[in-house]
Amino acid sequence: MLHKTAAKAGLAATAALSALLIPAAGSASAASPVGASVTARADSYDTTCRSHSRTYVLKKYYRRVPVGPPTFYTLRCGTSTWGWKHIKARHGWNSTMDRKISAAIGNGSPNGRGGYSTYLNQCPRVEKFRTIIGTPAGSNDLLTAYNVDQPAAAGAARC
Repeated sequence: MLHKTAAKAGLAATAALSALLIPAAGSASAASPVGASVTARADSYDTTCRSHSRTYVLKKYYRRVPVGPPTFYTLRCGTSTWGWKHIKARHGWNSTMDRKISAAIGNGSPNGRGGYSTYLNQCPRVEKFRTIIGTPAGSNDLLTAYNVDQPAAAGAARC
């Protein structure tokens, strides 16, 4: 009898915990159409940047180096000419943009513009996404990031 009571109590606790973990319909983390959570992140960054200075760090991106700790690059609120505000206004901000920035900085190739780029795996090499590093606020800050669709610089190795 005691065993059955303990089992019922355990099931009730599990059900209660499950109910707490499932987001409510109006919750920001609830399942929603594609893009809704992206808007929430952009809105969150908007709100944060309205209440902080242009030098406020929104996010850090990391690049592994052969020896030592990873190097990090910061995304600051910025202005209309650099940082998150610039990227959002000129190139758009969403989770895809965030992932592309992370991939370019984390695993991309130096692009000769003070940043890192990702390329299509083909010959001739075609640059797909570019970041440029260095702002008035800091040398390891993200100035801008954008999609590119052009062959690598002239003089690149022939196929």
